[in-house]
Amino acid sequence: MLALKYMLIAAGVMLLAAALGMALYHLWLQVDYRSKKSANAEGVPMPAKPEPLQWPVVAVLVALGCLPMLAAESIVVIPAGMGGVRISQMQGTLPGTLYAGTHLIVPLVESVDMFDLRDRLFTAGAKSGANGSAGQPLDVQSKEGLNIGLAITVRYRLDPHRLDFIETHLPRPIDKGIVPAVVASAWRELTPGYTVQEIFSTKREEVRREAAAAITKRLGKDGILVESVMLRNVELPEQYSAGLENLLLKEQQDNELTVKTDMQQKQVRIAELQAEADAKRRVKEAEGDAQAKVVEAKGESQAMKYTLPLKQKQIEEAKLEAEAQKEATIENAQAAAQAKVIDSQAELKRRELLAQADANRIRVTAAATDAEMAAEGKLLNQSPLLINKIIADRLSDKIQLVMVPSDGKFFFANDLFKGLGGGLNGRSEQGGSVNSSSASYPSSR
Repeated sequence: MLALKYMLIAAGVMLLAAALGMALYHLWLQVDYRSKKSANAEGVPMPAKPEPLQWPVVAVLVALGCLPMLAAESIVVIPAGMGGVRISQMQGTLPGTLYAGTHLIVPLVESVDMFDLRDRLFTAGAKSGANGSAGQPLDVQSKEGLNIGLAITVRYRLDPHRLDFIETHLPRPIDKGIVPAVVASAWRELTPGYTVQEIFSTKREEVRREAAAAITKRLGKDGILVESVMLRNVELPEQYSAGLENLLLKEQQDNELTVKTDMQQKQVRIAELQAEADAKRRVKEAEGDAQAKVVEAKGESQAMKYTLPLKQKQIEEAKLEAEAQKEATIENAQAAAQAKVIDSQAELKRRELLAQADANRIRVTAAATDAEMAAEGKLLNQSPLLINKIIADRLSDKIQLVMVPSDGKFFFANDLFKGLGGGLNGRSEQGGSVNSSSASYPSSR
């Protein structure tokens, strides 16, 4: 449609240029004729008189040139992201919005005023504003009466359904006419209800939400849709900022002490938990050992339970077999009784034989003992000194016994033994004499 519009404009311009060219050409011919006519008075030949201008042709060309121009004026192309409102010379602003695309209007009676429907930003307190100029922070007062600088950003856009209202009632441009005033007024009415600390930290989000609600409500009445309100920074007074830094430093130190205390408490708690874990582990180990022993005892008990019933079954089977044999015939019962009697007699005989065997063994053992004692008595009668040797052997394995003749003849160490064991010489008991002497001495091992 833009190409058609431009073609119509070009055609109209060409037709108007042709009409203007015809008029100028006729004017040039008139001027030339008059100049030559004045020269004829001086003896120059008279030129031919030009024909009169054909005004109907010029009027037709002008009319034909105006028609495409009017047709081009009736075509309005709205770019993407824009919206338009029709303004009539007779009715004023017409209701309705013209969106992106091609639209037809009444030429010379209606016109279209376009608005940007894309999101816009109002910024305060930035290094550079939206238009490149330096942005100053928004000055507000807190509950204490201190001046605070707010760095804010409001994202908004025009309501496309209310462009006719905006065209009729709002000042232009909107970025400088109404949005800054409404935003500043909302913040300055809200902040006096909060302290500096609340605005800066504790209730910062609450303040932002209330300001966003107020700005959205006020601008919404004027056909402006607010997308978001951002509070980027809060510039505190210098004295308050210095005091706040000291307070934050003290809070940080307090937090460090709190963290250290918590760490120590946690270490103590960890030690307690480790001790409890060790105690529980020991208890569990003891319980496990006890359970293992219980399981082992239960296993043995279960084994006994399985073994005893098996033996009982075997006994019952034997009883059943015996009863079956008894019930089979009376003779079998009598035979079984006789067999039992015979077995008991055999058992009695076996016990008698065992008793006799034990008695014989005792008699044989006693006889052997008597014979041994008789032999030992005879040997002791022949060699009485064996008693001393036997006693010395039984007293200690550290004592050695040497037997020498009583008279000491032909024995070279008799004097030496008498000197060493003077108090250990053998004594003769009453009722008999011993013609020998003995000496004991410690072993030299």
